[in-house]
Amino acid sequence: MSEEVIVRLAARGDGVTQGGRFVPLAAPGDVVADDGTLEPGVHRAVPPCRHFPECGGCQLQHVDDEAYATFLVDRITSALTAQDVALPDVRPAHLSPPRTRRRASLHAERRGGQVLLGFNAEASHRIVDMRECHILRPELFALVAPLRGLLAMLIPPRGRCEVRLAWCDQGADMLLFGIAPEGLEAAEAVTEFARVHGLARLSVDDGYGVQTRWEPEPATVTLGDVPVAFPPGAFLQATAEGEAALVGAVREAVGSARIVADLFAGLGTFALALDGRILAAEGSRDAALALKAAAGRVQRPLLVDHRDLFRRPYDEKALGRFEAVVLDPPRAGAAEQVAALAGCGVPTIAYVSCNPATFARDAAKLVAGGYRLQWITPVGQFRWSTHVELAACFKTGEPE
Repeated sequence: MSEEVIVRLAARGDGVTQGGRFVPLAAPGDVVADDGTLEPGVHRAVPPCRHFPECGGCQLQHVDDEAYATFLVDRITSALTAQDVALPDVRPAHLSPPRTRRRASLHAERRGGQVLLGFNAEASHRIVDMRECHILRPELFALVAPLRGLLAMLIPPRGRCEVRLAWCDQGADMLLFGIAPEGLEAAEAVTEFARVHGLARLSVDDGYGVQTRWEPEPATVTLGDVPVAFPPGAFLQATAEGEAALVGAVREAVGSARIVADLFAGLGTFALALDGRILAAEGSRDAALALKAAAGRVQRPLLVDHRDLFRRPYDEKALGRFEAVVLDPPRAGAAEQVAALAGCGVPTIAYVSCNPATFARDAAKLVAGGYRLQWITPVGQFRWSTHVELAACFKTGEPE
């Protein structure tokens, strides 16, 4: 019987042998026989959660931190190589610790008097009923068990809903999406649940817009040192540790630049952490208004532009006025905006990405326009998942 060694992890987490064989749930260093049996190698770890590998929240609990960090780096370098971009200095990956996720979307389904609540199974709509979780903040996971009782009252038979959780300055923020509490008893149950469990806010959205049912004081998230109003369901970096790593990388890339554009600014994760005069462009109206109000309260020199950068990207002339640009697009990347950035001549571009493939595509355009990709910091905020984030620094001119 022949044997092969697992040499790396593929994009979806499968182990790959030196002969190109894909083996599910294999770790680098494992030895796989022809019949599929595995002999554990040095990078195999004992999965801490009973739901692994059924639960789709994690794909890589069976590998150690060294192999997981290498996986993050390999995802980025492979994407760049596929676009013929020369590899820069790729720094060690930053891994968020277990039980630090401060936002998540869970799914719920009522079956008779029982409510299933948790993440979906991998590549499925089937819900894995969550009884433990090693990625969520303990304060958020503590809401799962009592929430089943509330949802048993609110969800119709065989009905489903989505539960969006986030941790803000005042505590847990909960948005129930896809249901509407009908009648006085249901409405009172919602507010009583929020009161008993000390929620910062509880909102519902039946598909016709968000209705806040409980919010003793305005919910905020502190970005930089500025509290910003937190709209229900708004984007927030997955962990505080991951946010700090990305902010630190962006601040390093921007350096002493005093006139900076922050594109796809969100609530101001980077804009509020930078010095100087900042233009923050954001397509979400609620996020743009929240950032504008927060900056105004503390009198920051920050101009907020409510602007859809996919439909109305800034042109080269507008971008050329800045000393640095911060770019933090969604998973689709920023092809329209990068086309103008590549020829604008701004000295520094700090690019934050949650998708190595679209980042590499955009990086190739920037390099073709004369930029040098200096360094990349990989960030693993979504612990044990195949989701990869990064911060990168592009510079114009000759190497120093």
